Amino acid sequence: MRAVTYATWPALAAAAALTLTACGGGGGSDGGGSGDAVLSAVWGDPQNPLEPANTNEVQGGKVLDMIFRGLKQYDPRTGKAENALAESITTKDSQTFTIKVKKGWTFSNGEPITATSFVDAWNYGASLKNNQKNAYFFGYIDGYDKVHPDSGKQTADTLSGLKVVDDHTFTVKLSQKFSTFPDTLGYVAFAPLPKAFFTDHAAWLAKPVGDGPYTIKSYTKGSEMQLRKWDAYPGADKAMNNGVDLKVYTDNNTAYTDLLAGNLDLVDDVPAQQLGNVHRDLGNRYLNTPAGIIQTLAFPFYDKGWNTPGAAKVRKGLSMAINRAQITKTIFQNTRTPATDWTSPVLGASGGYDKGLCGAACDYDPTEAKKLIEEGGGIPGGQLKITYNADTGSHKEWVDAVCNSINNALGDDKACVGSPVGTFADFRNLIGQDKMTGPFRSGWQMDYPLIQDFLQPLYYTNASSNDGKWSNKQFDQLVDEANAQTDPHRAVQLFQQAEGVVRDNMASVPLWYQNGSAGWSDRLSHVMLDPFSVPVYNEIKVG
Repeated sequence: MRAVTYATWPALAAAAALTLTACGGGGGSDGGGSGDAVLSAVWGDPQNPLEPANTNEVQGGKVLDMIFRGLKQYDPRTGKAENALAESITTKDSQTFTIKVKKGWTFSNGEPITATSFVDAWNYGASLKNNQKNAYFFGYIDGYDKVHPDSGKQTADTLSGLKVVDDHTFTVKLSQKFSTFPDTLGYVAFAPLPKAFFTDHAAWLAKPVGDGPYTIKSYTKGSEMQLRKWDAYPGADKAMNNGVDLKVYTDNNTAYTDLLAGNLDLVDDVPAQQLGNVHRDLGNRYLNTPAGIIQTLAFPFYDKGWNTPGAAKVRKGLSMAINRAQITKTIFQNTRTPATDWTSPVLGASGGYDKGLCGAACDYDPTEAKKLIEEGGGIPGGQLKITYNADTGSHKEWVDAVCNSINNALGDDKACVGSPVGTFADFRNLIGQDKMTGPFRSGWQMDYPLIQDFLQPLYYTNASSNDGKWSNKQFDQLVDEANAQTDPHRAVQLFQQAEGVVRDNMASVPLWYQNGSAGWSDRLSHVMLDPFSVPVYNEIKVG
């Protein structure tokens, strides 16, 4: 999720309501009154333990966003990065930043939050020996090459670019200019960590302690996580309810049925099969809002069959064989929009969204599609198997529809088939082990509303979410140049040039932009989704 935000970028003002996606009662109550009641919501077990630097998927991110607050926080309505624990972040050269941490903040165990709480957490996240999935986000800090080398053993345990000045001040020196670095600091990988994380790591993982508006009461894998309001939370965004019971479902249709039956309060991804009924079922207790999410087909470039000169033509041909307009209309009831670039419309044109950048490669043209696939040497292995997780997200329906479209274009009803994996965690583990042999579902939920986040984590060489291991020197160089710009307009231009390299190589196939959707019980009010399509849990009222 993945996996951040900056004050000067015009995209932020344009962002609307946005890294990868135990039944039970409809919520109990720990006392009287709406502020004391607990709501229940659909959830899925996270892939990894809930370490901030090791969580880059949606389900784990939901929890971390509830139990942590960082230096910056993204406004749930606009997406704009605003100071949270940061008193100030200043720089004279866009390379060395002085960060002052607000006084008076503590973790939920009572430990004061200091500059060291951040520096220790970032050093831990960056260290190669800790094997954190989000280590890449610390890559611009001086000394990262020593702490997390591309090969060999690390030669340092701490980042040389991090210096504690006093209890509430530290400095960050980057390896190059990065004018928008402060706005990335709302991403949960940059959260502070208490001393207990380091002194008794196993105990902390069993019951994480953070500094957000909620604390974790209990967690039973495969069943439920209970979060409760932290009454002493010092922030302005206190919880308006007494807690959230996150209930694990492996089928969103079951969750939706439980919602209608009164056994669940909140579903935040209405399944495709229910979209035709949702207005009748829920009336005004349903919302469908733009989100910074794009769905793509990724490819395993570590597989020789997909990394040949001809394979680029095959990938382009596959893209042209997909009837996006028909699929988004019939399967998703127009809650998806055919993608014409690799970002999201929520960025706005000034923020980097370029409608039509994909060009003809994203237009449905079965004749040209078949020609390109044949010219490229045909589908590697003779049959296209699209891998996806079968537990959530109604993926089977759209994968079957994509395959049907490809099969029709090629005149072969066995050219493309779906290849389901039981759970999201298993699916992500296979990807992480480089075991894909063909295209696979790839959904990206922005970490922060900047074009950089739709490109660099996914396509930069060895980037944290570059699951297909695509690598292109021209793309990397353009991204580096864009990050060094102090003029946001020029930075966007360079990122769009980099996106053009993605297009020319068809590094992935963009499918559609995804709206966020939610349905809720009549017990709830003040339900909304942020620009990342995640419910703003702390604002929900019960009763």
